[in-house]
Amino acid sequence: MKYKNCWVLLLLMLAGVVLGGFVGNLTQGISGLSWLNSGQSFGFDTPLVVNFGILVITFGINIKITMAGIIGVVAALITYRFI
Repeated sequence: MKYKNCWVLLLLMLAGVVLGGFVGNLTQGISGLSWLNSGQSFGFDTPLVVNFGILVITFGINIKITMAGIIGVVAALITYRFI
């Protein structure tokens, strides 16, 4: 049985999300492909700030899931399957 590394899967999925988001941003101005940039965004609208006087810590996360990102993840999973 062939051994597959989970780090390779994680790296491929991360690359799929990044490349999918990049393609989605590139196609947002094109009328026939603008659907690739449609999706849902969730997270904190404003970051959470904790002020300790001499130390200020800011927590925040915002994730945008687009159609192009989903297609990128699917392509990464297919690529991982054939490795």
